[in-house]
Amino acid sequence: MKHNVGSYNHSFQIPAVFWGIVWLLISFGQALAASATPTQNPDVIHYEPLSFEPPRVERVHFENGLRLYLFPDRELPLIQIKAVVRTGSMYDPSGQEGVAELTAATMRTGGTVGMTGDAVDEALESMAAVFQVSVNRESAIFSFSILKKDLERGFDIFSQTLRRPSFEEKKLILGKDLKIEELRRIIDDPQKLAFREFGRLMHAGSPRGRLVTRDSVRAIGRDDLIRCHKLFVHPRNIMISITGDIGSEEAKTLIKKHFADWTSPEDLPLPPPLPRPQEGNIFFLTKDLPQSIVLIGWSAPPKKESLFYPFEVLDFMVGSGGFRSRIFQEIRTDMGLAYSTGSFYNAKPDYGLFGAYAVTKSESTLKVTSKIGDIIRAMREKPIPPQELERAKRAILNSFIFSFTSAEQIAFQKLMIEYDALPDDFLETYRRNIARVSAMDVRDTAVINLTRDKAIHLIVGRDDVYRDFVHRFGTVIRIDATF
Repeated sequence: MKHNVGSYNHSFQIPAVFWGIVWLLISFGQALAASATPTQNPDVIHYEPLSFEPPRVERVHFENGLRLYLFPDRELPLIQIKAVVRTGSMYDPSGQEGVAELTAATMRTGGTVGMTGDAVDEALESMAAVFQVSVNRESAIFSFSILKKDLERGFDIFSQTLRRPSFEEKKLILGKDLKIEELRRIIDDPQKLAFREFGRLMHAGSPRGRLVTRDSVRAIGRDDLIRCHKLFVHPRNIMISITGDIGSEEAKTLIKKHFADWTSPEDLPLPPPLPRPQEGNIFFLTKDLPQSIVLIGWSAPPKKESLFYPFEVLDFMVGSGGFRSRIFQEIRTDMGLAYSTGSFYNAKPDYGLFGAYAVTKSESTLKVTSKIGDIIRAMREKPIPPQELERAKRAILNSFIFSFTSAEQIAFQKLMIEYDALPDDFLETYRRNIARVSAMDVRDTAVINLTRDKAIHLIVGRDDVYRDFVHRFGTVIRIDATF
């Protein structure tokens, strides 16, 4: 069939009403623009100081040692529960790294006495309940969310998971296989690989620095999980927060019903030694990448020391403050040499770690590493501009409120204050302590903590980058990834 192209050439007229609407919109936009005030720099806008005090949370200590934090919130017919267990990977026996993580994971998946793991999953699914487990170096957290109407049935499963897990062999095997596969995949994620090895180097000499490997996972059996559970999961080692559509007396009754007859062993495990301050070294992990990952770290003040507050401000100024931080401004914005860059401050009650990082192309690795060093040196040697200090403090103070946007957050924050053995009024005094930080405080903490001879450098990159670093610095220690 022969098509007549001309037959598809339709002509039409735009209605006059359309042009009328366009004219009205343009006129309105012009009038709005004429009446608008000029855009102001947010740094010069004055407003009343933010006044905020963290809400009070009820704390209950039971006779068997279990501690409970309560914060009712009747907005939704939902209840959130968190159980924090004083365990973690730092307690893993040598050669069985990963046992704490596998114990917690298999508690969740491996059933309870009288109920298989699959049956638990089906029951939770029928109630639209969410039950998640996470383990880090220094704690394990069991998070449970349930509708109010299903609380009794759901909490029974939750309590039995903590008290009487079955550790089904097939679930343990599945958990081990998943962990080994996770380890295998890390090699394909350069940033995760870099931060994993960085943690090992920064915690060298402490059990906190040991990493899970495929061999250590394979060495873990069901008896090891039972032993770990018996040693760590008991009332004196557990703190629970309950928030949501529940009253104080109802929550206490629930805890007593399910946990009152639960007892603890006489002796509690002692925490491992704290990480030692490291001697400065440059470590290099060779990986054939189009870009390098640069990490530089120092020991830093713990939360229990007064220097914690000026270091919070220092970290914000150096790199955790986003677009206006020094590392972001100088390395990414001004020099255009980093895909991702910044800093982080991980403060624990008794020790702390500070790190600066950048992801950059191979050719600029040396330049970026040197620039980070220059930025840190300036914190030690040059005066802190008053405007920069005030901007950092104001941002920290104003963002503090966002740590308390939900009842669950509020109760959990208070729980962790006791877990970390911090002063009861830590949250109440935090803003005042930040507000008191002076420029000299920031500079002093940089002088004390961020010395050049204590810096741990880790570079992940190509072999030609390694040769550049050897040529520049002389001694560079090559390392292999631990799997």
